[in-house]
Amino acid sequence: MEALAHNQLKHLLEEFQTPWSHHLTFSRLVARSLRRKDNTVIELNSDFQDIWWLGLLVPLCLETNGSVLLLSKRQKTRFLRQELPRLRSQGLTMACWEGDKPPQGNQLWLLNLKNFIKAYYRGSLKSRQLIIPEAELLTKRLRDEMTIIISPSDWELLRLAHPSIDSEIIHFYQQMSNKLFTDRAVISDNIGIDSCDISCLQNLISSLGDLPKPWSYLLDLQLNSWACWAEIDRKMFSWNLVLKPFEPLGILSKLLNQQPTLIIANSGKNFLFHSELKTGGFIPDVKVNLNEPNLDEPILVFAPYRQPLPNTERFEDHLYQQACRLVLGRAGLTIILVDDKQMRFKLTARLAAEFGKRVVQETTAPEVNGVVCASWNWWLNFQDQMPLPEQLIIGLLPLSSLDSPFTAARVERMKQRGQDWFRELLLPESLGLLVPAIAPLRKNGGRLAILDGRVRRRSWGLQILEALEPWTYLNRLLP
Repeated sequence: MEALAHNQLKHLLEEFQTPWSHHLTFSRLVARSLRRKDNTVIELNSDFQDIWWLGLLVPLCLETNGSVLLLSKRQKTRFLRQELPRLRSQGLTMACWEGDKPPQGNQLWLLNLKNFIKAYYRGSLKSRQLIIPEAELLTKRLRDEMTIIISPSDWELLRLAHPSIDSEIIHFYQQMSNKLFTDRAVISDNIGIDSCDISCLQNLISSLGDLPKPWSYLLDLQLNSWACWAEIDRKMFSWNLVLKPFEPLGILSKLLNQQPTLIIANSGKNFLFHSELKTGGFIPDVKVNLNEPNLDEPILVFAPYRQPLPNTERFEDHLYQQACRLVLGRAGLTIILVDDKQMRFKLTARLAAEFGKRVVQETTAPEVNGVVCASWNWWLNFQDQMPLPEQLIIGLLPLSSLDSPFTAARVERMKQRGQDWFRELLLPESLGLLVPAIAPLRKNGGRLAILDGRVRRRSWGLQILEALEPWTYLNRLLP
């Protein structure tokens, strides 16, 4: 099978010129994993995102072997509209099946994350070969998909389904509302909830029999594996109960260790990747790194010494003044990344007063010389839909804030275990966001400016700069 895949792909590569030296090696590794049904991890260079499609699909065209391919929405669109037609044009066909129930034949089963989790709980994935591209994002995507949100309308559904405890439900809800809204010292719209309160709620509904969703999910939770908080709407005097898993691969403990799994990951994007796989009990039989030497041209980095720290009074003025200097006279697109919503809104307003309509907030259709102020997640999600930026300005490094109930709960959990929560959690996650965020700059020789003083005044700032390699220091801004 490896030899057939090798020869077929070699023929296709003569037709489709793609600048990657590992096509044939990658394809043989995929074919080998499909034939042997083993656990394989293949790590790729982050600069070659999406270049692996041919190497994956050619072996699957020869033998699907009852495999399951987990695809994000973006990947599925590319698979159906670009990759399959390209294979058909060369006489290669593949039988595919969609939906949350398994195919009866030998088709390749395409699953999104929601149906993937359903199939896991039904036991439909057993003995099937799992293929997971972009596996470095699997934990984050599972967290988002498994998050449980209980809204005010869900409380009404519970009351209608079980009127026998209507008064107890109302009492509990009002008691929680009083806790959340009467503490004037708390001004955040996200407030952590003690697991004891959730345990009381579980006890309240445990003897009710059939429960409407999402209450049926709440009943089965092991609370020490979940973070709990309330999303407050102060105008409507209402709140949503939110529960998110700390380690979803630990909860889905049999997901990766009871069936053969082929994992394809972009190395360098997630510094927690291997520890997350270990949490899920995944032990690879084969582990291959197909990185290539970094031949990128160095990007220019402007990160002056003696910049103020983000918690100082003068930081916002410093951010505005430096942003003005950086934007002035630039003919191309500028992206400014700040996660703090209030700080970003103020900066956008001040820059708009200076530069007019070219300054916008999180817009995918800016002017040619536009200035887009955005959060890190927005930029990572939409950078493929944007023109290449001429410069990228990091207003704040992407370090998760302890004001986030989910981050605070994870940090507290690590403290109880005696772990270094900053260097083992916050810093690696930050580096994992930083590397893909600056990738578009390397395609057109753009400029990077870091205005967060911590990169020069904290010892861990060296790790930030090392993650940006290769780069050249820009001593001063030319007029």
